Amino acid sequence: MSVAAHRARSPHAVNREVEPMNDITVEHNPPPAKLEVLGVEDWPVWEKEVSTFAWRYDTPEICYVLEGAFTVTPSGGAPMRFGPGDLVHFPQGMNCTWQVHAPVRKHYRLK
Repeated sequence: MSVAAHRARSPHAVNREVEPMNDITVEHNPPPAKLEVLGVEDWPVWEKEVSTFAWRYDTPEICYVLEGAFTVTPSGGAPMRFGPGDLVHFPQGMNCTWQVHAPVRKHYRLK
């Protein structure tokens, strides 16, 4: 399914604000033109089943969530929940815990 089709199914369909969350930035339902300029559809796809695991970002990552729901809790920070239509930037050096609530599919790019 295309990025545009996933955007149409997103529960954040009207909300396009950018929210800084600790050092994580999320943009809910970015405009299709932005996704095209970024080349999101050409990025690899990562999938993960329901699970909880620790993670460290050795390089910055940007991802576009296609399916699923997950919470990322930075070490010493507040939990942040993400879902379809979210364009998320994770900073280099961040340690966190991922909790996958529903199986996730996301495009991603390591910077």
